[in-house]
Amino acid sequence: MCVMPVWMSGAVKNLNCSINQEQIKTRSDYNSFCFATSSLFPDVVNCMQTDNLELKKLVYLYLMNYAKSQPDMAIMAVNSFVKDCEDPNPLIRALAVRTMGCIRVDKITEYLCEPLRKCLKDEDPYVRKTAAVCVAKLHDINAQMVEDQGFLDSLRDLIADSNPMVVANAVAALSEISESHPNSNLLDLNPQNINKLLTALNECTEWGQIFILDCLSNYNPKDEREAQSICERVTPRLSHANSAVVLSAVKVLMKFLELLPKESDYYNTLLKKLSPPLVTLLSGEPEVQYVALRNINLIVQKRPEILKQEIKVFFVKYNDPIYVKLEKLDIMIRLASQANIAQVLAELKEYATEVDVDFVRKAVRAIGRCAIKVEQSAERCVSTLLDLIQTKVNYVVQEAIVVIRDIFRKYPNKYESIIATLCENLDSLDEPDARAAMIWIVGEYAERIDNADELLESFLEGFHDESTQVQLTLLTAIVKLFLKKPSETQELVQQVLSLATQDSDNPDLRDRGYIYWRLLSTDPVTAKEVVLSEKPLISEETDLIEPTLLDELICHIGSLASVYHKPPSAFVEGSHGIHRKHLPVQHSRSDTETLPAAMDQPHVIPSQGDLLGDLLNLDLGPPVNVPQVSSMQMGAVDLLGGGLDSLNFIPSSVPSTFAPSPTPAPPAVSSGLNDLFELSTGMAITTGGYVAPKAVWLPAVKAKGLEISGTFSRRQGHMYMDMTFTNKALQHMTDFAIQFNKNSFGMIPTSPLPVHTPLMPSQSIEISLPLNTIGPVMKMDPLNNLQVDIGHLYLLCN
Repeated sequence: MCVMPVWMSGAVKNLNCSINQEQIKTRSDYNSFCFATSSLFPDVVNCMQTDNLELKKLVYLYLMNYAKSQPDMAIMAVNSFVKDCEDPNPLIRALAVRTMGCIRVDKITEYLCEPLRKCLKDEDPYVRKTAAVCVAKLHDINAQMVEDQGFLDSLRDLIADSNPMVVANAVAALSEISESHPNSNLLDLNPQNINKLLTALNECTEWGQIFILDCLSNYNPKDEREAQSICERVTPRLSHANSAVVLSAVKVLMKFLELLPKESDYYNTLLKKLSPPLVTLLSGEPEVQYVALRNINLIVQKRPEILKQEIKVFFVKYNDPIYVKLEKLDIMIRLASQANIAQVLAELKEYATEVDVDFVRKAVRAIGRCAIKVEQSAERCVSTLLDLIQTKVNYVVQEAIVVIRDIFRKYPNKYESIIATLCENLDSLDEPDARAAMIWIVGEYAERIDNADELLESFLEGFHDESTQVQLTLLTAIVKLFLKKPSETQELVQQVLSLATQDSDNPDLRDRGYIYWRLLSTDPVTAKEVVLSEKPLISEETDLIEPTLLDELICHIGSLASVYHKPPSAFVEGSHGIHRKHLPVQHSRSDTETLPAAMDQPHVIPSQGDLLGDLLNLDLGPPVNVPQVSSMQMGAVDLLGGGLDSLNFIPSSVPSTFAPSPTPAPPAVSSGLNDLFELSTGMAITTGGYVAPKAVWLPAVKAKGLEISGTFSRRQGHMYMDMTFTNKALQHMTDFAIQFNKNSFGMIPTSPLPVHTPLMPSQSIEISLPLNTIGPVMKMDPLNNLQVDIGHLYLLCN
């Protein structure tokens, strides 16, 4: 038995006396008696009968905190709550209904319905707005009760209320409830309701404006005229002092811009109006600046013309925090153009002399991005990089070499005269990225470097101490050198192939070594075509967000999703699926007019290679028999002298797949895409068709216990994605959904993911998802990459 200490017993008696005499009037007095909850609970409840408003607030606060731990005693307060809900003072009525909504006790919730119904129709707007929020709280406790009692209909009626704050709270409550019912139309947005919201927008508080603007962003206007009308009434919010209101207004305007014709005067006027408020956001505190910059980054990727004249705003200040500096630098590069490249380069060169190493590295990297993005500035950028190399600052030199490698990829055979300068700094390179970049340059231009073999041999001396990235690059570079100078480097290539296959435990390195060895010893002509093939030009914007994801993030401007640059489903966990948002589609345009607008998006992967076009335009007729020309007929010989056997490296366990095999005869009627999806005849081969075995696309350790394996098949003229979902977690999984990112073949699912029941622990289910190829096309690298989003899990199917 626990005995209360004498000092505590005395304290409780004193507090009890104070409570009975209604002497607790301040929050400090309230805090002093909270420790003795069980002993004082009945006395605190008795204080609800007081006419002192301040004491009543403290008693209600006490009940909110302690009622859940003592539900049987909390029921004593119900009569007082019901009585207070009919008090003549509207403050007490609102306080009573708000407190009842915050007490998460089922016994009290049952008595809340009738007082709440009265408060939703109360004559005082303060009571009505409080009751609106109470409906959302009650829905979180007992959703079925809210629906049965008709509170949702009452909330919808409040949208037409004469008081703007009541309207704002009703919208906020409905929006919160709709998040748990993503497929329901609780808000019932229509032109009449939208007009009421816009009327209330001008008169409610700043947080009420945010609720209404977020609601407006979920509305899809029926035509351009309605979209323009809404934009005109939302535009004044851009000058609001609260940054959250500004970002919410920007979100609405960015969405509705999709519906406005680009050739209209209003479209261009609206773009100009969006610029000043975004610039103003950068004059706040560093934390506000960072949030604004992350949102601006999305806006610039979607519509760079909005801020193309404001690049100076993003020049870095000396006292900016590093996270602000890095974000400004990224936006500067996105806005760089031929018109402002001189200013940008001057800034970047200055940044490269700063003391912050991470910032300097990114500044040097930004110079390379400018060279790749603005071709007219490439020569000036290369000259700037050479000046930085001459500073002999180690990390500057190494970062400069990395970006020069990318410049060589973008502009082949144009700036190779600087290779000698780069080679002078070979000994100072100690970072894997820089060493790999230098090795790539030497291997790519080996025919122009007299001592290329000596340079690569110096790297080979510490081969096993290098990182995997350097080892792979070195292996490829020496093979390139060997194909260009076979007579001088045979011993060197044999040495690197032996190191890669015999002495390495890395499977990637070993496999590449075997492939090169087999190519060189059996078909040198093919080896040259493969290893020395022309490389696709790199894109100037390799770090752009994928267009579909960018459109979704634009719909979340002003939220955490726009700061993380991830959809809410990637970081918000809940029992209900999250409804994905998308930008509206222009309705009143013909197909021929909307196609250029759709193609106006920046390409993450360059579209000039025509590799996808070549694949989709393959001749689907019968194959043409082309006589096979052996490598000996072409004057080629076994460059390795004795082939693989002479090197004595193949153990008995080497798979037979490395052994030469006869060339199979071509099929009777098959060509082009027939090998992929049997599209040549439009019919599936129902018998004898090969289906690859299922591979693990997403291991359980990377997906919180969900393992996904799958393959692709074709049955009865249709493509299918056959998957197996296995729950290896300790709890059940629900609410599965699937979305395909843009891909090389326009592949999309034709139906939702057919998972209708929870996936229990240790349970597996087989899923066959039908596909078609009518979706948006974007060339991927490699071509057969397919990125799939299942819930908040991303997987890559090849």
